[in-house]
Amino acid sequence: MRKVAAAIITFNEEKNIERCIKGLLECVDEIVVMDSFSSDRTKEICNQYGVSFVENKWQGYAQTKNKLNDLIDSDYIFSIDADEVPDRDLQAQILKLKSDQKECLYILNRYTNYCGKWIKYCGWYPEYKARIFPKHKAVWEGEFVHEHLKYDTSLEVITLDGHLEHYSYYNAMEHQERANKYALLVAKKYFKEGKKTYIFQPEISAFAKFINVFFFKKGFLDGSYGFQIARISASSNHLKYKELGRLSKVDK
Repeated sequence: MRKVAAAIITFNEEKNIERCIKGLLECVDEIVVMDSFSSDRTKEICNQYGVSFVENKWQGYAQTKNKLNDLIDSDYIFSIDADEVPDRDLQAQILKLKSDQKECLYILNRYTNYCGKWIKYCGWYPEYKARIFPKHKAVWEGEFVHEHLKYDTSLEVITLDGHLEHYSYYNAMEHQERANKYALLVAKKYFKEGKKTYIFQPEISAFAKFINVFFFKKGFLDGSYGFQIARISASSNHLKYKELGRLSKVDK
């Protein structure tokens, strides 16, 4: 029977990590955490549950995840964020896949809890993520942000039942701060790729993003939460292209 290890990268995740670990203890054989020197109780909580805990300087999402994966001995890796947890149905599916004979890539459906509400629209659900894979047949790629999994195409791809519950943000300020962080990282990525901005692109992009999330992605059906998600998504797009324009001017 194959073994499955959970791989988690952390930094100041005391609000989330215990819930994540408790859910994983029900279905995996090993939990390994790579922490970027948290200043809160993340390490203390991990030690309480006896998980393998390693501290390492942050090197970006893909590189940090790959370094963590190299430390794992199990056949399969379940890459999970500290603010996620498998629900009961997904836990049962993970226990079942341990006896599978074929080598597979497993896709999970992520369901996001935003400020206490489960979001069903805004383009956030369903949200399929490749998260469980053979250790030696997949690697994370992506220099700045939005890392993606590159895997051996010989693997059979299977979507598991259940949900990967995602406790994303506890308030709008958290959402705005992280959206801004990602916007600046994506701007750096675009700049390195040689992309340029055009006149009014920040404003046009922000407006288009709001319309897409709130109307075309039916965010209005999530009520005030949908409006908030659309608004922050729009402001993030505005910042992304403003920063790209600034970087382009500095480079001249």
